[in-house]
Amino acid sequence: MTGSKTVSLKKARQHSIRIAAGGFLLPAFIVLVVYIIYPIIYSFISSTMRWNGMGPNRIFIAFDNWIVLLKDVSFWKSFVNNLKIMFLSLLFQVPFAMALATFLDITGKKGYLFKVIWFLPYLLSSVAIGVLFKFGLDANYGIFASISKMLGGGAVDLLGNPKTALYTVIGVVLWQYTPFYMILYFAAYGTIPVELFEAASIDGANRSQYFWRISLPMLRPAVASGVTLSIIGSLKYFDLVYVMTGGGPGVSTELMATYMYKFSFVRFNLGFGSTVASGMFILITLTALITIITINRRTEL
Repeated sequence: MTGSKTVSLKKARQHSIRIAAGGFLLPAFIVLVVYIIYPIIYSFISSTMRWNGMGPNRIFIAFDNWIVLLKDVSFWKSFVNNLKIMFLSLLFQVPFAMALATFLDITGKKGYLFKVIWFLPYLLSSVAIGVLFKFGLDANYGIFASISKMLGGGAVDLLGNPKTALYTVIGVVLWQYTPFYMILYFAAYGTIPVELFEAASIDGANRSQYFWRISLPMLRPAVASGVTLSIIGSLKYFDLVYVMTGGGPGVSTELMATYMYKFSFVRFNLGFGSTVASGMFILITLTALITIITINRRTEL
């Protein structure tokens, strides 16, 4: 009898734990459904419609929007621009953030002032940064234009030149988001036991050897997280680019998100705008999955 009572008490406790867990998870699940899952489903449904987003008249056109999207040169140009941001972010942003985090780890409390100053760009809003650099890079009165005129040169239009506009914007993006990855890697440094550095020092290892053979392998999960976040963020970037260039000149700085915004809320073609948004979702999801699988395989090796 005692054994059966114990089993029944365990089952009752497990049942109460499940109910309590469900109660705590329910609000988060509702938010997830309402603000993430439902909009994604609704976006795919709207992609099969011809609709201006305001009136009740919706015309079902099946996959016509998708056929137009697949043939749309401007959309694929914007996707290539997103890929350029992604590759340059991985090439410069992640390594430079690691270098800054390593410097802060070496300096310790002495580097507190540097940590505060370097983190300031990330605290500013993207809109404020966009406005600041838009005026700072003005072709006639900006910083580079003023220096050029002082030296006897002419106007310097970095944002108005299709050949330099995208890379100028990417430079601003890197300046804004490098501090985030710096803090991410600096926090990961805190998880490395001090005893490892002491043991390495006793064995005669210098700072370079300690970094490459001890620190970097232990920072691999943080690096993988940073790479994944950088890739996803680069593919869905919007605000700073829209404020600085609006996607211009031409389509030289057009991104998938700005392209979607223009069709949805400027041209009031919400059906095709939803198609662009759904295409973004598919491309970002596939890229993220490929990245995660690749990183996990390399980590296992």
